[in-house]
Amino acid sequence: MKNLGLFVLPPCRNPLVRTAAMATSASSHLSKAIKHMYMKLPQGEKVQAMYIWIDGTGEHLRCKTRTLDHEPKSLEDLPEWNFDGSSTYQSEGSNSDMYLRPAAMFRDPFRKDPNKLVLCEVFKYNRQSADSNLRHTCRRIMDMVSNQHPWFGMEQEYTLLGTDGHPFGWPSNGFPGPQGNLSGAWTKSGVLELKSVWHSFRPAEGSKVFLEPKVDGPYYCGVGADKAYGRDIVEAHYRACLYAGVKIGGTNAEVMPAQWEFQVGPCEGIEMGDHLWIARFILHRVCEDFGVVVSFDPKPIPGNWNGAGCHTNFSTKSMREEGGLKHIEEAIEKLSKRHQYHIRAYDPKGGLDNARRLTGFHETSNINEFSAGVANRGASIRIPRNVGHEKKGYFEDRRPSANCDPYAVTEALVRTCLLNETGDEPFEYKN
Repeated sequence: MKNLGLFVLPPCRNPLVRTAAMATSASSHLSKAIKHMYMKLPQGEKVQAMYIWIDGTGEHLRCKTRTLDHEPKSLEDLPEWNFDGSSTYQSEGSNSDMYLRPAAMFRDPFRKDPNKLVLCEVFKYNRQSADSNLRHTCRRIMDMVSNQHPWFGMEQEYTLLGTDGHPFGWPSNGFPGPQGNLSGAWTKSGVLELKSVWHSFRPAEGSKVFLEPKVDGPYYCGVGADKAYGRDIVEAHYRACLYAGVKIGGTNAEVMPAQWEFQVGPCEGIEMGDHLWIARFILHRVCEDFGVVVSFDPKPIPGNWNGAGCHTNFSTKSMREEGGLKHIEEAIEKLSKRHQYHIRAYDPKGGLDNARRLTGFHETSNINEFSAGVANRGASIRIPRNVGHEKKGYFEDRRPSANCDPYAVTEALVRTCLLNETGDEPFEYKN
């Protein structure tokens, strides 16, 4: 195997390596039949409610369960609860009580009816919103523009990993076939000549090779055991979301092997963040049952592999009506003048995570530049071709990272496009 820095050729073809056992969790090897025996036991009139919240990292979830005397029919039937914030990066040990306030309720696909999943907002000991509770501000902003009926649809990309952090299904000591069609041969002079559907050249000896494919290759929407890695997990997650009442719109395999995407929406206002966070929680739990790990890292594998984003589709009532393209173009013009504000809002580390992904390669824009275009997947903002043809519809913001907080993303879009905010900081509105 020849290693030229960021590019490794050829991929591992050893079938013994390819079939090596993946690193899975010990819990996944426990007998599911024995567990099912207990899960079939009647629970009487009691109901299990799993309270779920975002921890202090702004990207990870926590949960715990309590018993209710009867099935809750609305949020008003769900009591407030508390937890130790010093163990979730949300408070100091000397004053660690934090409060969980139910914000959205879903059916529980793991314990089934009448049990519930309860998404909560987090509040401090003094009843002030926790720093990681971005839903609190987002809800206020959405209420301010409710008459414009903002719709969102988010395309959540993710990567499946073994418990050792290695991509699911990848050879234990190599790489699967590349994303694009690539071949290469060493010449008599010892120089590697690379040939593909998009390039044919001889790099200088010892130089690093970084190729940008023009064809995505075999994995995107792929079918077959050598192309789709982990479909059982995807199918289980999809059905669990439908059962829960999540507005999941679809799913597909992505460009990098072991990378997938699901779509949530259209959702109006605050509902977008609620449904995406619960969909993420369900995916984590499904992966837990299968003994693997889901990663929302925007660039889980360095080099010539696609990153993971959370492309966000956005429209208002006026954009969806006849002549709506004018309103779409006006919104894009506003976004072009506030690029850095959005970059900071689009990943939990203020743009540092996205800097690894938004390189201008692998179907991304450059993080330092704003761009827009019809059907252009290398732009910051893409107007779908059918929208350009029909002169109405929506646009797609391709900048948010896979680990973004959807409350922050949707709030930023509304602030800039509908509330006409400018500058690098969000405006503080009086109550």
